[in-house]
Amino acid sequence: MLICRYVTAKAFTGTYGINYGRIANNIPTPNEVVRLLKAAKIKNVRIYDADHTVLEAFRGSGLDLVIGLPNEFVKDMSSNADHALTWVTDNVKAYISNTHIVGIAVGNEVLGGSDLDLQNALYGAVKNIYNATQKLQLDKVVQITTAHSQAVFANSYPPSSCVFKEDVAQNMKKLLDLFTQMGSPFCLNAYPFLAYMGSPDQIDINYALFNPTDGVDDEKTNLHYDNMLDAQIDAAYAALEDAGFGKMEVIVTETGWASDGDENEGAATPENARTYNYNLRKRLAKRKGTPRRPKSMLKAYIFALFNENSKPGPTSERNFGLYKPDGTIAYDIGFPALKSSSSVSSRLSFKVFGAQTWHWSYISVLTACASSSFLFLRS
Repeated sequence: MLICRYVTAKAFTGTYGINYGRIANNIPTPNEVVRLLKAAKIKNVRIYDADHTVLEAFRGSGLDLVIGLPNEFVKDMSSNADHALTWVTDNVKAYISNTHIVGIAVGNEVLGGSDLDLQNALYGAVKNIYNATQKLQLDKVVQITTAHSQAVFANSYPPSSCVFKEDVAQNMKKLLDLFTQMGSPFCLNAYPFLAYMGSPDQIDINYALFNPTDGVDDEKTNLHYDNMLDAQIDAAYAALEDAGFGKMEVIVTETGWASDGDENEGAATPENARTYNYNLRKRLAKRKGTPRRPKSMLKAYIFALFNENSKPGPTSERNFGLYKPDGTIAYDIGFPALKSSSSVSSRLSFKVFGAQTWHWSYISVLTACASSSFLFLRS
């Protein structure tokens, strides 16, 4: 039975983090990645599974690591508490003494997706994983979360009018109740890139890129937004307030901009990707909140560390990296390249791509963003 009490687990230091995706056959080894992250002074890292080669590489590194329970395991963990206990024992308890595992992300973008059985299973999986951390006395050091796409929102214009979709509201409320008991934040994958791609003729790209712009005013709250990401985050805060969870923190678990794309993805350029990520880094360094939550310091994990050549979907999917597979920078936002005496010839081989899949439905999120894109019109 779940013990309802607040815990002190916190999974984020400072304001800046990175998603270390590995759906590729040509990226540096985990040991080289640790060296790269330490050189770049990026402390907060998320992975999408619990690969033991990565956990071993992070031993003694001092980096804070959030591991993932992939979507394909969610139903099993929901229906079998013993399996959840075994998973936490094997992937967290066995490593946490030397590898600083600070969080477990249970599934990714489950609510708002097309698999209703998966949506219904998410609450049980989160509860069983949390109960396992309690039994293993890890609940005060490992934070349990799940990340949501913007597809969970019914509308987002103005930001203060955002609410959760009716078809996800029931599962969402149960989950938010549980997260309140655990002291966990609401994790949002927010992509101005996708919103702009949905309606490039209606959205000022400077607004999406944090460049100077007239911005947008929310007439209901008299708040002004000079960039799209802040508006997307405050829309999430409004939805949480509407659902009765106004005290819950919002953390951005994915955001980024593609540096290359297909012919119909004209905004995916190295210049735009550099502009977005450079300006985002400056925005986070200010350590300030959003217009709706000015005292709640914005925290974000950037997607992603590397371009990943084995990801399916449009070309943009394979070009979100701050780094190229050889460890050189994709564009300069102030981070160093990987310096190695040997070419990056020692690579990981990936036996099960399913355990590392991003689980981001590009089309569904793009459609959701496009349908509400008038939020981001220039005023």
